[in-house]
Amino acid sequence: MNLHELSPAAGSNTKSFRKGRGHGSGNGKTAGRGHKGQWARSGGGVRVGFEGGQMPLARRLPKRGFHNIFAKPLESVNVSALEKFEDGAVVNAQALLEKGILSKCEYGVKILGNGTISKKLTVQASAFSASAKEKIVAAGGKYEVI
Repeated sequence: MNLHELSPAAGSNTKSFRKGRGHGSGNGKTAGRGHKGQWARSGGGVRVGFEGGQMPLARRLPKRGFHNIFAKPLESVNVSALEKFEDGAVVNAQALLEKGILSKCEYGVKILGNGTISKKLTVQASAFSASAKEKIVAAGGKYEVI
């Protein structure tokens, strides 16, 4: 490939209209803004969500529940996913990341009780559901809250 063979990617350099540069440009005089009115003015228009004085949708709908902005959401892993580990292994967040069961773990892991487990594992996590605790102990393993 030579320098003279280079060209921009298709569609990357569409010709832009030069607004308000005379009749010959095809975009002169009002520059596509029409005659007078709120949208014709410089700085004109309305704020996001404004509905012409009608009560905005965001204010018409009721608020429900509580959202804690300081919450630290835990990643959830089912007991059935722990079958990927060898018998007697120690399972923690780092091990789950290495096995590819988790892609990220910012604040911790909660083990949930969906599925079955047959291996004797030591599971270390931030939280456990009651059914997950039962299944881990029933399989001969133990759980540790860290």
